[in-house]
Amino acid sequence: MISQGCADCGGDKPLSAYRQRRGGLAQCPLPILAALSAMPRTARAFWIVSPGRGEIRSETLPDPGPDQVLVRALASGVSRGTERLVFQGRVPPALAAAMRCPFQAGDFPGPVKYGYCLVGRVEQGPPALLGRRVFVLHPHQDRLVVPAASCRPVPDGVPDRAAVLAANLETALNILWDGGATAGQRIAVVGGGVVGCLAAWLAGRLPGASVTLVDIAPERAALAAALGVGFAAPAQALDRLAPSGRDPAGCDLVVHASASEAGLATALALAGPEATVVEASWYGDRPVAAPLGAGFHPRRLRLLSSQVGQVAPSFRPRWDPARRLDLALSLLADPLPALLPALLIDGESRFGALPETMSQLASTPGLCHVIHYDP
Repeated sequence: MISQGCADCGGDKPLSAYRQRRGGLAQCPLPILAALSAMPRTARAFWIVSPGRGEIRSETLPDPGPDQVLVRALASGVSRGTERLVFQGRVPPALAAAMRCPFQAGDFPGPVKYGYCLVGRVEQGPPALLGRRVFVLHPHQDRLVVPAASCRPVPDGVPDRAAVLAANLETALNILWDGGATAGQRIAVVGGGVVGCLAAWLAGRLPGASVTLVDIAPERAALAAALGVGFAAPAQALDRLAPSGRDPAGCDLVVHASASEAGLATALALAGPEATVVEASWYGDRPVAAPLGAGFHPRRLRLLSSQVGQVAPSFRPRWDPARRLDLALSLLADPLPALLPALLIDGESRFGALPETMSQLASTPGLCHVIHYDP
């Protein structure tokens, strides 16, 4: 029973006496509204409890402040390379601060809440965002309260499962910016994971560029064709693209995204004189042997790293991460990206099964895995 009086019933009717109409109560007694607003909001989030073990935990959400939003998750993506290393507890202690993601809770190796590919709908917040779908660099969680400025609107026509690719596409953009990719170049991308494929797709849109995706898996050939770029196995790439007597040019730009020593060796071998090799892989705590003998110095190669945590130096005076992420989301609205989910998503599951799913993903190679949330 309602314990306080109201204009409708004097406080003597149960809540069930009020019929719902158009999403709300036909008559909304103020005491009921006060009671509902006082109830704490809860959320469920995926936590890595210890290396190789995760669980779903409940937590209380704060009330959104004037510059915050309440978001209900629709889908999130597992960024296979980085999240696998985090799940396995392979973040070097010296890099713990640098590897923190936005809205991370806890510390490496665990318990830690980690992830950065979430799409949701704003349920409470400023009128400009209310009811809109947004992308947030947030761990896997069904409801969240975040600053409104951290939410980037998802363009109409971009499905939820495609929008989760925005973080990886933003990484691919930064890789090409770091490498100085431009029209007319001969470009090789070694490693056909999600980031490598997106970097190859972006490079293939440059006027006059000749782009080849290099991967040890022959099935990636069909994927490369769908992305509009060439394909070669490592041996074929070395025969066709590496500098040689018949073609001393080699590649102008090589992106390495295979996270393997063999892939790095291939990338360096494909680079032409004074070319740039962008190392886009992250190896966690694993030491890597880089073959810097042979032609590395005679060809005066430029080996540089790319990391999405900062905008590429040549763009930094005019671009911030929000503008870069908005660009990535807008690119997903183009006609070809409508095919990207079919090309780059190789699995989907429910949020409640994420502890078991993450264990499976950590032990198998693959592309993007999408997590769906209950309405």
